[in-house]
Parts: sequence; C-alpha cells; structure tokens
Amino acid sequence: MAEKLIGQNYTTPDLVAKVTGKAKYAEDYRVEGMLFAKLLVSPYPHARVKRLDTSAAMAYPGVKAILTADDMPGAAAGATLGEGVQASQISERGLTNEPLYQGEPILAVAAVDELTAAEAIERIDIEFEPLPFVVDPIESLRPGGANARTAGNVWVRPAAPPAAPGARGPANSARGADAAAPRTPTPTGPAGEQRGAAAGAAGAGAATAAEGGRRGPTEGAAPGARAGRAGGGAGAAAPAPPQVVVWKWTDDDFAKAGAGQMPIGKASDEWTFGDVDGAMKKADLVLDETFMTQSTGHQPLETRTAMAYWQNGKLFLHGSTQSTVQTVASVARWTGLTPDKVVIVSEYTGGGFGSKIPGAVSMAIPALLSKKANAPVMMRITREDEHFIGRARPGILARTKIGFRKDGKILAIDMYTICDNGPYDAQGDARSAGTTVSLAYQPDTMRWRGLTVLTNTPPKTSQRAPGGMQGIGIVEPILAKAAKKLGVDQVELRKINAPSGHAPFGPALPNGKQAYVTSAFVREALDKGRDMFKWEERKAALTTTRKQGNKARGIGVAVSPYSGGSIGFDGLFIIKPDGRIQIQSGIGNLGTHSMFDVHRQAAEMLGVPFEQCDIVFGNTSKNLPWTCISAGSQTAHAMTRAAHAAATDAIKKLQEIAAKTHGGSPAAYKVAGGKVSGPGGTMTFAQAAQKAIELGGKYDGHELPEDINNFTKTSAKNLVGQGLMAVAKDAYPRDGQSQSFVIGFAEVEVDTETGVVTVNDYTAVGDVGTILNPRSLKGQLFGGSMLGLGHAKTQRWAYDQHYGVALARRFHHNHPPTILDAPLNFSGDAVDIPDPETPTGVRGVGEPPVGAAYGAIMNAIADAIGDEAFRRSPVSPDILLNALENNGTRTHEALTAHI
Repeated sequence: MAEKLIGQNYTTPDLVAKVTGKAKYAEDYRVEGMLFAKLLVSPYPHARVKRLDTSAAMAYPGVKAILTADDMPGAAAGATLGEGVQASQISERGLTNEPLYQGEPILAVAAVDELTAAEAIERIDIEFEPLPFVVDPIESLRPGGANARTAGNVWVRPAAPPAAPGARGPANSARGADAAAPRTPTPTGPAGEQRGAAAGAAGAGAATAAEGGRRGPTEGAAPGARAGRAGGGAGAAAPAPPQVVVWKWTDDDFAKAGAGQMPIGKASDEWTFGDVDGAMKKADLVLDETFMTQSTGHQPLETRTAMAYWQNGKLFLHGSTQSTVQTVASVARWTGLTPDKVVIVSEYTGGGFGSKIPGAVSMAIPALLSKKANAPVMMRITREDEHFIGRARPGILARTKIGFRKDGKILAIDMYTICDNGPYDAQGDARSAGTTVSLAYQPDTMRWRGLTVLTNTPPKTSQRAPGGMQGIGIVEPILAKAAKKLGVDQVELRKINAPSGHAPFGPALPNGKQAYVTSAFVREALDKGRDMFKWEERKAALTTTRKQGNKARGIGVAVSPYSGGSIGFDGLFIIKPDGRIQIQSGIGNLGTHSMFDVHRQAAEMLGVPFEQCDIVFGNTSKNLPWTCISAGSQTAHAMTRAAHAAATDAIKKLQEIAAKTHGGSPAAYKVAGGKVSGPGGTMTFAQAAQKAIELGGKYDGHELPEDINNFTKTSAKNLVGQGLMAVAKDAYPRDGQSQSFVIGFAEVEVDTETGVVTVNDYTAVGDVGTILNPRSLKGQLFGGSMLGLGHAKTQRWAYDQHYGVALARRFHHNHPPTILDAPLNFSGDAVDIPDPETPTGVRGVGEPPVGAAYGAIMNAIADAIGDEAFRRSPVSPDILLNALENNGTRTHEALTAHI
C-alpha cells in the first residue's frame, strides 16, 4: 500500500525547472523569423481617433505589418473575462478608435525588432478628438457630472420579478443554488434619466463553467459565486442583459449627506431579507460609517507577454494565463476563430491574481499581427503597459449602517456600495461585497444596495477575493469599534456572529429562502487562532504597554469568507503498459501547487507513489480534459473531485479486467500498491493496461461516457488505445455552496512620529476542509495575507482628477508589498475538518486570507491609535500623522477616489 499522500508535503515535479531557470515562460520562446510588436496607446483618458495615417511607419525599413482596430473582430460577447465577468457587445476588442482610458492600445506595429517598431510608431500621424471623462465615481453621479462613455455612466439591469418575502435557513429547495437576479429599478427623471443604449447581449453574470457555458447567467449567490461556482440545485432564470445608462443623483441627495458621509441616492441594484428598519429600532447600538477601499493593479511579476504563429490553419499562442484549457474559447472569440483552431501553450505563468483568468484580450494582437505579417510575432508588455492594460481591482465606496444587540449580536446591516467599474464590462465586486458580509457576520436582517459606475480608468476585473476583500475591509472596522463600545471581546463578538453548519447568506431565492453553504467551522477556527496567537496574553499586556514613547501597539482580528469550490468537471488519465500513470491536467500553472496537488487524490486512491505518475500540462494540443478556471479558489475542490471520479472509474475497470482474466466477482478484487488482487490471482497495473488495450471498448477509451464535456471527449479520442483509460465527470451531489473561511490575527506597531506601521505578528487560520498539501496551505495563507497587508498599508492607485491621467504607474509608486513589509513573525494553519459535501473533503484556500489580513491589520492599527483615525485604505503614514495631530480624528478626504 502506498504511503498516504493527501495532507503530506512533497516536492512538486516542476520545482527544479523553476529554480534552475529551465522553466520557459511566454517571453522565453523564440521562433525563426520572429517579429516583435509594439503598441501605440492613447495619451487621453477618453478620446476619438479623428485622423490616422500609418503610411510613413509602414514604409520604414524593417516594418512588416500594422494592426488597427479595423482589423479586429467584433466584441466577443459572452467570452469569459474574469470570475463571473462576461464580455458584452461594447467590450474591449484589443485595439480601439475610441480609447476610454489613458494607455488603451490604438494600434500595433510588427517589425524585425522592438527598436524598429518603436521608431515606426513615432512616424505615425494621428489626431485625437478629446471627449468628456471622469475618474471618480462620485463626480460622475453629481448632476451635470461627466459620463465615462457616450452612452452613459452606470451599468443597470432591467427589472426582474421580485423574490418572495425573506425567509432564512437551509430548508431550501434550491439546495444552495444561485440566488435570484435582483430587481433593478428603471432609472427615470432627474435622479436617473435613461438615455443610454443597450450594452449588448451578454450579462454580467457568467455562464456556469461547470456546464461548459451551456447554462445561462446566474447572479448573486455566494461571495464570489460566479463562473463555475453554482451548483447543488436549481438556479434562477438568466437575467436580462445589462445596459449602460445615464444615472445621476440629485443636489438634494448630496445636501442631505452628513460631513464625510456618502450620499444615499437612488440605487440601480438592491436586495433585502427581513425587516431591516424594524431590527435597527430594536438595536442597542447603531453605527453608520462611510469607508473607501482603493483600486489596485494586479501587477503580477510576469506581464501579459504573448507570442503567436500560425501553422496548418491553426493559431499557436504562447501566453501567460491562469487557466490553460479555459483560455482556448476566449482566444478563439477574440481572434474570430473556432476553438478547434486554437492551441494554447502556457507551461509556466508568473502570477495573475485574477487578471489572466482566461488569458487576456491583448493576446489577440500578436495573433492577428502574425496572420497579417505571415510570420511569428512576439509582443512583450512593459511594466508601464501592464499598469494600464493589466487590469485592476475595483475600488468601492460604501456607507454601512449596523445595528447591534448589547451582547454584540448583529441584528441588521444596511449596506450601500458604489463600485468604480472602469470603462468596460460590469464587474460584480459591489454585489460580492454584500453577499460576503452577509455570510461572514450572519445578520438577522440585511439590505444591500449598489451602483456600478463607469470611469475612465484602466479596466477592472476580478482580483484575488474580488468584492469579498473590500466587503470585509468596509465592515470590520465597524465591528471593532462596536466591540469596544459594547465592552465585548473582539474574538467573542465574531464568535457570536460566526457562520456555522449550513449557514445562510445573500438575497432571498425565488422560494423566499436564502442560499447556504456546505459547511462552516468558523468558531473552531477562531478558537484555534486565539490560542495560536495568544490573544488573551497579548490583550492583557497591552493594558500597560500599548503606548511606549513614540510607539503605539494594537491587535486586531477579522473573519473572511470566500468561495471554496465548483463542481462538474472531468478527470482523465491513462495507466500505461509500463505501469506508469499518465495524468492529463488542464489546470494552469500560475504559481500555486494545485496543478499537481489535486492529482495526488487519484494516486492515493490507486495506491501508487506519486513518483509513478507523469503529469501532462501546459499545452492544449496534448489532449487535456475540461477543467475549471483557475480562479475563485475553486481548483482544489473542483479538480480533486474530478480526480476522485476518474480514479473511481479506473478502480472499477481494474477490478473488471482482473475478474475477466482470473474469474470471480469484480468486487472481490482490491486495488493497491500498483496491483489488483483477488481470489483468482494478481495483476500488475502494467498487465491490466495491456489487457485493457486487448479488450478495447470502454477500457482503452474507444467507448466514452456520455456526460463528459465535448472538450474531454476530443482529448480522450486522441488517446485511445494507449492503455487503461480512466475518464469521468464529477457528478457527485453537493448540498449547498462551497465556501472557505480564514481568520486573521494581527499585532502592529505604529511609529507616531513617522506614521510607519510595522506588522510584528500575524496568524492565519483556515476553515478550508481537508488539508491537501500543508506547504501549499501555508504558502496560500502567507501570499493572500501579504496582499491584504498591502491593501491595508501601502498599495494604491493615484490619478489626476483634472487631467484623468495616472500619477503612479510603476511598482515604486503603487507600493505593492515586498518581503521587507512581511510580518516579522507569521504562522498559519487550518482546523482540518473535512467538508461533508465533497468526497475528498477539500475546499480552496487562495482568496479568504486576503480579506482576513486586510481587516485584521486595519483593526490593529485602529486599536493602536484610535477608532476615528481613518475611513479609507491604504492607511498610509500621512493619514495617520494628520489624524494624530488632530487628536486622533481623521482629516483625510472621505469621498474622492484615486488619491
């Protein structure tokens, strides 16, 4: 019997290649006759190309082709752009004649080298017509404020039938499925005159990836419950396509807002459960706060460089993507091809954090340039280009009112969020913030309202814990403040509000009940974290050591949920005649271990050492199975289930082959240690594989299951006759939605003379199901915590409000955290309680750590210097110093974005 693999550390097969430099990223590839591409980008935040003359550039020696917007296919409506973000008919096309943000590509030049291409761009004669622009959502909502697009400034969705009156609990016929689409009021009159055109045929919700895009859009279920996350029952009907309209608040809306408070104008989107106003009246404490989270670029170390060439009518694209298999359809749409004409090669990706979920629309540029020039084309993206086209997290401005009972129980939450959407397709962060909050804190009643406002800033998309991180950051400081006012311990306040079991969340479904999770062990995680962090000892010590000289210390805790898995994908592997296991993996190698980790599930079930397995990955021409997007912390859950299904298929076939060979019942044979043994005798895997080829049919892949995805069927047909083929779809039931949780505990030290914040100690504890790989667990906890730390302390965008241009476009100016910012002491672990609704017990871990660190560190800063010091992030030294000079009360701008 092989050693247990799940829950054990190991060395991944690609480690040596990475540390020795043998790993090849997109930029490392070279092809004979390869050309290089450079981009001409817009200097304006919004403009129209009035005149374009490329003749002098085309005549420049060494220039081979120029690609303009006229060469691009139409917008790829329906293409996956991010977690639940789908392209509409006004989506990006890669190049444009009406740039909607500074840095948007207008055209591309292919030449013999980059210098020649850059010189040619200088010879292009182009004239722009500047158009109205806005970089701040609040400014766009003011009467007479500029609109980011000529059609309008806000995404809205036509009205849908309202849900039944709110009711709670898991007695839910939808079994945790997606919630109903929200009712969206039709904008009328001065508060929202509808003058915009329809935005296109695709919804903001994504077609469920688990069904290969065959289901319609779903919306509003789980925190981050978007592409590939629905499941466990009936969902709502596909909502109507969103539209861009003109939407303005009134002067009266702004006049009624208190100092430093967000106005409460008409919302375009909302949901409610319970009697919020009635619950507020019963509350012993009501807090009403405005908070602004920042927009931040994803800034992966590898930019979105791509190289493309054509061979026998097929496009071969070497690119940087998070999701190998799932990128095929997106690139096909962006280039006007059918998926069978696209091959994606992406063996190694230097990070994505949500910005490369299905690759990037910019991949179409070298692909189509290559076709036009009839030569391979490499387009290397500079760090500055990456700032503009590399995507960003939407900032959210929110006003949140919370009513507490005297013991700390939350009776009601009234949350209004404004999402800084950027200029293109509707993002779901504002809605995800609301559903995340409803799950994390289990209020008795809740109302969420939102606006998704377009701005002339670079396009936004899902960034690790999209919406979830912002929601936690918005609400956690209110909880910390309430705990102090009520005299309740911070950990205990979160325990009394912690989700447990089939915890409900989000809006009411059509049957009047809420969706719910598969399981939640948050109280257990809080207890474990409190002990690991030594919360009680630190709290006691701070009574005498909180302030010493120019140093102030504080501690904080935060609870952060996010989606933890999807269902319905395929597993595929072959037991070869030499006894080795060839596992086909469509997962992207984006820096996590999941591409290998999940397949250890199959190896353990077969009873073979992992060294006996060969993983085929990173190239869609190598016959990979249908696989989930590598996003939303879903891979570990989804693909261990798929691996489990395939291994179960293999075991059944091994037993049947042994019974056919040696006689007896298949059930009498046991599979272990690379053999199948029973009363009639023993066969090695090698012998069984050879016998599978002889038997043919389902045993070697000539006959395939009907329920597997067509993508998998095509791959399996190309592998027929090579051994015993194990192929199956994850068809296991699931009651509820898979959500994971991380609790963060932080101790910080604030230098009251410089405003510098040092994180001395940080502890992260997960409720993430069975631990798949302890090293991966700790790596994800640490990496996610660092992203949360960066948002709490340093990372930001800055835009000139008057000219609409970026003031910070490099690492040095945007300040993502470095290893020098890491906590002086970090510890991470998990409660290691299996999720009961998956046969592997595994849930994902990648995203919940972000919000946990974000909230816990901000809470610790407030504990050190006072609850009134800040209401925006990052909590930079200038904010702290100005507050300290003002007796601990904030002086920073409350409503202006990107400062």
